[in-house]
Amino acid sequence: MDRSFYRFALSYRGGPKGDAKAVFAERMFHDSSFPREETAFDPLSRYLEDAADPDMPSIVFDELYAIYEERFG
Repeated sequence: MDRSFYRFALSYRGGPKGDAKAVFAERMFHDSSFPREETAFDPLSRYLEDAADPDMPSIVFDELYAIYEERFG
């Protein structure tokens, strides 16, 4: 994949306040230690597990990553 997950997920920023993907993207944007150039599932998943941020739950990450893989994989 030539586009990082971070760049893909940013496309969800600014969505409806109740949209879990928009909340995830907004929180990810403000997380200065998020792996911004990463494309692989495992390192991203491990980062999110370690961060344990309630605004970036793994279920939303899994949904976003599936869309990301479908579009860019």
